Amino acid sequence: MNKTDINWADYSWSPITGCTKKSEGCRFCYVERDARRYQRMKQPKFSEGFNLTLHEHCLDEPLTEFKGGRVFVCPMSDVFHERVPSEFRDRIMEVTRKAPWHTYLLLTKRPERMAEYFQTRKVPLNVWLGTTVEAAEYKYRIDILRSIKGSFKFLSCEPLLGDLGELDLTGIDWVIVGGESGFKEVRPMKEKWAMNIKEQTDAQGVAFFFKQWGSYGRDGVWRRSKHDNGYLLNGKEYRTIPQR
Repeated sequence: MNKTDINWADYSWSPITGCTKKSEGCRFCYVERDARRYQRMKQPKFSEGFNLTLHEHCLDEPLTEFKGGRVFVCPMSDVFHERVPSEFRDRIMEVTRKAPWHTYLLLTKRPERMAEYFQTRKVPLNVWLGTTVEAAEYKYRIDILRSIKGSFKFLSCEPLLGDLGELDLTGIDWVIVGGESGFKEVRPMKEKWAMNIKEQTDAQGVAFFFKQWGSYGRDGVWRRSKHDNGYLLNGKEYRTIPQR
């Protein structure tokens, strides 16, 4: 388990790496690019590149980090990928129970598989369930996430690829918004799309976190470093993280 630069988490934990493209937000996946770079660098964990790989030796890592924090589970994969055995997911969930001083964030583009898994299993109180909604055509994922009996649910609208329109955020506790990062082929985010979400979270009493502009700034100009584009939305910083 490692400290992470992801600004809404404290640690990343990767007992699974690799994935396959699921929806439009995956088109220019920076994680795939990073995995192939690590493979070229001969890093043992990425000997299979971006092919889905289980790392049993990493399962107990949260047990050895005693400073509690928010743990992003499998940031370079999807715990609910079709090729991940339910038995391996069970082992991940067992660790979340053995190390309850952490809060674990499970984010998926496959909420239907998450819902199926938790039909016969209880969601631990220290596990936050999330799904990605990068465009309006994926808003159906919110309904699926809402149907799961969990104590905390969140949306990742990243990369935000268009206006999501009207949102029903009933049962949703937190929304993260951000633009796409990568080379010039990535798609710019418009401020009005992000502000539409912000206004609806305010109206519905949901916490809001603006992560970044990505590789295209508010002015629509591509810059090599996403840090140069900053983290301000409508001139303000929004980085609310619920405390549980």
